[in-house]
Amino acid sequence: MSKYKKASDIKVGVIGYGGAFNMGRSHLNEMAKAGMTPTAVAELDPERLKVAEADFPGIATYTSVATMLKKSDVNLLAIITPHNTHAKLALQCLNAGRHAVCEKPLAITTQECDAMIAAAQKNKVVLSTYHNRHWDGHILEAVKRIKTGVIGDLVRVECRMGHYMQPGDWWRSSKKTSGGVLYDWGVHLLEYALQIIDSDITEVSAYSHSGFWKTKWEKDTVEDEATAVIRFKSGCMLTLRITTLDHNPRPGIVEFSGTKGTYLMDFAGFEIYQYNAKGEINVLKGRNPASEGWKLYQNIADHLVKGEKLIITPEWSRRPIHILDLANQSAKSGKAVKAKYS
Repeated sequence: MSKYKKASDIKVGVIGYGGAFNMGRSHLNEMAKAGMTPTAVAELDPERLKVAEADFPGIATYTSVATMLKKSDVNLLAIITPHNTHAKLALQCLNAGRHAVCEKPLAITTQECDAMIAAAQKNKVVLSTYHNRHWDGHILEAVKRIKTGVIGDLVRVECRMGHYMQPGDWWRSSKKTSGGVLYDWGVHLLEYALQIIDSDITEVSAYSHSGFWKTKWEKDTVEDEATAVIRFKSGCMLTLRITTLDHNPRPGIVEFSGTKGTYLMDFAGFEIYQYNAKGEINVLKGRNPASEGWKLYQNIADHLVKGEKLIITPEWSRRPIHILDLANQSAKSGKAVKAKYS
């Protein structure tokens, strides 16, 4: 793997500069904050390339990835495109000897993840995923407190995100393109939970409901809701539910239950529930610290320059994808699916 004397020697670029959330600009700004040098943008839409040129005067722009890889000496590329294109584009970059960071999720299937990991290893380049929410304040606080043993031995984790709302007519509402309703916030919630659950995955069962909401994708519209139940070797159970049919959303986004208490995690704050000696429930409430998502690109820069340990490895990113892949298989077959590897 190439070593760099300083972060500014790392020339960075993005594939995809779409208008949604301005993620292309966000990625380049975060890379620059970590000391790296914005160099190139590849985007199909000429109008968006004009925006990129205005945002980063002097940056090189390309209408195809192939042309960029041929003409630019860019070292590290962030792939900010629909989920079903991540694997193909990452392989294209990795096989050209470039480091790659995919927007989450890393890919849609386990097979795609494994091909990407193999290519990164073969070409001795870095592959990572934009799991900047690994450093969200709410999970930082949860990890700190739960690791002290405040809720005892972990027994059950419940991850949930829901509302009552028709999906929009964009690519995230296409199951073929996005992977399904579990692949957006679901991958974040799983990544949170897996920071706490220190055990291998053994089995996944999943259930889904489709057909209530209609979009331009017709039968390819993502599920109305889906639920996955994951077993771990430790005996811990994890449930993940993402729904657009929720008339009565429960509080919190992740609930960790143990032998001594329950930790309810939400964006702004947390609540810890425990019985006292009198058989009464005590509730401790607190606020979460600020998020530190900028640490993702700082870690990547430090890994390439100083040899520091990479935190969001492709193997780590693969774990939630394996769960979601098995969930899709289980929901389709109506049977539990064994994990092939953790």
